[in-house]
Amino acid sequence: MKKILITGSNGFIGKHLVARIANEYDIYCLTSDLRNHNQVRLEVQQILPDLTVHLAARTEVERSFYEQTTFCDINYTGTVNLIESLVATCKSPKILFASTMEVYGWQPVSDQIEQGHVPAELPVFDPDHTVPNPNAPYAVAKLACEKYIEYAHRCFGLDYINIRQTNSYGRDDNNFFVTEQIISQMLKNPDACKLGYKNPYRNFIFIDDLIDAWVTLIDKFDQVANNNFTVGPNNPIKIQDYAHLIAKKLNWQGTIEWDTKPARPGEIYLLNSSEQKIHLHTGWSPKISLDQGLDRTIEIWKNKMTREIDVIRQQEGW
Repeated sequence: MKKILITGSNGFIGKHLVARIANEYDIYCLTSDLRNHNQVRLEVQQILPDLTVHLAARTEVERSFYEQTTFCDINYTGTVNLIESLVATCKSPKILFASTMEVYGWQPVSDQIEQGHVPAELPVFDPDHTVPNPNAPYAVAKLACEKYIEYAHRCFGLDYINIRQTNSYGRDDNNFFVTEQIISQMLKNPDACKLGYKNPYRNFIFIDDLIDAWVTLIDKFDQVANNNFTVGPNNPIKIQDYAHLIAKKLNWQGTIEWDTKPARPGEIYLLNSSEQKIHLHTGWSPKISLDQGLDRTIEIWKNKMTREIDVIRQQEGW
């Protein structure tokens, strides 16, 4: 059975991925701190994985503007330590890396949208034709990781796939990210919801579809190696419209207070990916519509809050 080493196995994607492939592969979850080169190398040497799935990272883009060195240390230096350990110990090192759509960063269309000139058809950022131009410390570190992976491919034969992931949703334990943040705020407060910028456009993929993409690339790694992929779907929506869509689904009648978050220098006003390339190479396409995914995420948070209320009642002897 093929041995797969997974970093970030306790994270949002990691937990779902391990559950999906645990019976198909021999799974090992990295326990070392990625910033400790000696520990990482020793653990990799003991496992000698056939494939490494690298998910571990700080991913809160907003916080990276204020914790630059921490994000660089964990996301970039940690990845370098992992890669160096793989090429030093594995005969045929292979890595499947969780990159991000944020690497595309600033594009001319972003300035147009910021100035109120929204194109009739929003462009799609393509991994083979759109030049990355990261505009946040998080994104800079992720692109640097991609470049280090490409260097290791040329010099040491490291085979790789970089997945430039778009915004995923469907969490049940973290409301920092935009979808869960909107839903949880509206469920908790019937009067007000405090959000940041309203004019950027993003596209969204439900966790089940994203895990399907990861599993597909794990299964087909050797056939499609040494590529960058985006995972779509091509469904860009303005954050203001996104919040209103969620409010409508919840029948929420409160007021959304915009621009209540700290300013993000160089805010990106469009990130939009497509599944065209990965579909061409593997046949994968997302199956869950935005409406379906939001309905399922809303149900997750309704159930979560019901459980929390029950726990409080039990503790207070109701």
